[in-house]
Amino acid sequence: MTETEVRVVSTDDEREDAFAVRKAVFVDEQGVDEEIEWDEYDEPESDAVHFVGYRGGEAVGAARLREYEPGVGKVERVAVLESARGEGWGRRLMETLESEARSRGFDTLVLHGQTSAEGFYHGLNYETTSDVFDEAGIPHVEMEKNL
Repeated sequence: MTETEVRVVSTDDEREDAFAVRKAVFVDEQGVDEEIEWDEYDEPESDAVHFVGYRGGEAVGAARLREYEPGVGKVERVAVLESARGEGWGRRLMETLESEARSRGFDTLVLHGQTSAEGFYHGLNYETTSDVFDEAGIPHVEMEKNL
């Protein structure tokens, strides 16, 4: 494994690592109820694609991609551990996710981004397409990008 690597989850251990990052960020740090953090797209039989980022063998980032409608993918659960923020992990996760989305035939991606991350997504050429709304008790906006 390289020092910094983002990969598509292909093993149970990688899946557990991705889920541990999500729990640390969304449940422990942001107070999202575990009942709404985990859903049917986290089940092993789901077609959703999970991503995990490793720094020196430690899982520090996670993301999820699923089909939203034909040709459109939905980016979800993008998370970076607090100890790894500012190191480019969000960008690495999104670049890997977008590459995978293209390979799966998606030409557009949509996401519900926390308003605190809206500028980050703008920097990756996502456009805000909604007013602010509440999701899991956190202000979000819908965003979109053509691949």
